Amino acid sequence: QVQLVESGGGLVQPGGSLRLSCAASGRTFSTYAMAWFRQAPGKEREFVAAVALSFVTDYADSVKGRFTISRNNAKNTVSLEIRSLKPEDTAVYYCAARDRLASRFRNDYNYWGQGTQVTVSS
Repeated sequence: QVQLVESGGGLVQPGGSLRLSCAASGRTFSTYAMAWFRQAPGKEREFVAAVALSFVTDYADSVKGRFTISRNNAKNTVSLEIRSLKPEDTAVYYCAARDRLASRFRNDYNYWGQGTQVTVSS
């Protein structure tokens, strides 16, 4: 069992940057693949990025080169560094965890945070 709490969202101007963090409870964080998803109003929740147990990362094409996911097993945290923000990045961003294998599919993830709102607007 793992509990996830996101933080770091907010209002930012186009072209700006933001760093989202997800704190996980439990002593087995290093055995979970971690991911970020996002959900814009009226749209389905979509994959953003994932980091495997091996620290190998995967990104959606729409964010590749602008977003960076990282994990710190000593601190039980996963972060998402977001640069060059666009209005279409506006969404609630969710942290997710699943046992061992990383995935791009939201139904593969067992644990979810409550989400943090990111709004990109001038």
